[in-house]
Amino acid sequence: MVCKLTPYAPRLILFAGHAGTGKSTLAKKALPLIIEKTGEDFFFLDKDTVYGDFSAHVMGLTTQNPNDRDSPFYLENLRDWEYQGLINIARENLLLGVNVILIGPFSKEIQSGKMFDAQKLGVPPQTSIQIAWIDLEESEAKKRMEKRADPRDEWKLAHWDQYAKRRIEPPDHAKLHRFNNFTFNEGVFEKLVDDLSR
Repeated sequence: MVCKLTPYAPRLILFAGHAGTGKSTLAKKALPLIIEKTGEDFFFLDKDTVYGDFSAHVMGLTTQNPNDRDSPFYLENLRDWEYQGLINIARENLLLGVNVILIGPFSKEIQSGKMFDAQKLGVPPQTSIQIAWIDLEESEAKKRMEKRADPRDEWKLAHWDQYAKRRIEPPDHAKLHRFNNFTFNEGVFEKLVDDLSR
């Protein structure tokens, strides 16, 4: 898809939530609907696509486990740099007037309030920021992760009690819209798309 520069305030739409909640699937389902509602194009930026192979290579060199994405070593040495890199790419596009749909957990950045604040993100002050937080009960998220059998989930599943402590509740905010993905509800999803497109 060729992105056209929008003459209006750029939009940053974030699909966030914990692992196994269905962020990427829902973002891809929402994208054509958001384009239809806004009449604007978007740059689609998924954390796993951008940093998946790179982080696997680095972890393979350092811990000999390319699928290690949640250990203390990863969290201390790679995690924050991945997220800052994503924000930098999003910022560059927003400064050019290109709308961005960004996918990733971003739990720490949302909890701190950074993702709601255009100034802290370094994006144009008129940027419209909307966040979809995808909810899924812990046991169901674990079940879906086991079913999808993604090697990147191995550390989480092997150390579930340790990982589960990082499953935070997002703060209440007018820019944050929660969607429970336990059973897909078309009407609720349409409402989410409406909220993200305003």
